[in-house]
Amino acid sequence: MKRYLDFVIGILLTIVLAVISSVFSDLVPGGLIGAGVFAMLIGMALHPLVVRCNVSMEGVQFVGKKVLKAAIVLMGAALSFTQVLQVGRYSLIVMCFTLAAAFGFGNLLGRVFHINWKLSNLISAGTGICGGSAIAAISPTIEAEDRDVAYAISATFLFDIAMVILFPIMGRYFGMSDMGFGLWAGTAVNDTSSVVAAGYAFSDAAGNYAMIVKLTRTLSIVPVVLIFSFVHQRIKAKAGAVEAGSTSVGVSLTKIFPWFIVLFLGMVGLRSLGLITPQVGDVFSQISKFLMVMALGAIGLKTDFRQVAKSGFLPMVHGFLISTIVIVVSFLAQLLLGQM
Repeated sequence: MKRYLDFVIGILLTIVLAVISSVFSDLVPGGLIGAGVFAMLIGMALHPLVVRCNVSMEGVQFVGKKVLKAAIVLMGAALSFTQVLQVGRYSLIVMCFTLAAAFGFGNLLGRVFHINWKLSNLISAGTGICGGSAIAAISPTIEAEDRDVAYAISATFLFDIAMVILFPIMGRYFGMSDMGFGLWAGTAVNDTSSVVAAGYAFSDAAGNYAMIVKLTRTLSIVPVVLIFSFVHQRIKAKAGAVEAGSTSVGVSLTKIFPWFIVLFLGMVGLRSLGLITPQVGDVFSQISKFLMVMALGAIGLKTDFRQVAKSGFLPMVHGFLISTIVIVVSFLAQLLLGQM
């Protein structure tokens, strides 16, 4: 009975944290700071108190892992394959360039700075795909440490604030069109709320286009999660083979496959076929966002800030450089395609 009660208390704690964080986020003009960021930071601040009070982590662990995956599945209800067709071939080409730049240079800089590959790629995912959502989606497939997740989300959040302020200024300086700026913001700014803020600060048309590009960019979570799931399991299998004195490395597809991604694609398919109406999709999207805030709050509650601080300053430099590279690559790709 006590174990069940502790489990429920842990879940209720993340719900309360999510509600408080959502209120704080609403108080920030333009939603510049997402509720997930507040939840994670408040959770980290409460971590010493939770440990001191000997609060059970079972419910918190459940939210940080299972509820997180449920949030990602429901995220699919806000997306449709028709959006990919709407944004056109140019935006897809630009996204391919930015994703290749984020992960290619991310791994290169990670090796130069001697950053562990999980943290390095989480930062790259947050920068190249969609901020905290991408980091949260990839982290369970590579069994990332909570401190790495917290660091990666913090890094992308700091750069998002700078992008929201600087992007509209740079867009006007370069004389970009509404479509060109929307494509630039949609492929180079990280978090959805920041894309919206930057896009509509330029113009309503740019904001609308940026939002469509951003939602389509979110679909790239699927192949990226599959790739990292395979890479992680292969690394584990190789390490196991070395310990056993074997040279053969086998990876089971059924073991590595992240089945929650199938459910995510199923939701996207239902939305694309019209079986999930836009109204219902919006409701699912709101539920997904709240569950995501709960999950990020749970990650914060499990994370010791002192452990995060041990990662040092280099991962932050890594994130800054990757963000800069993605911005430049997106801009240059549009110049080559004549979409400015």
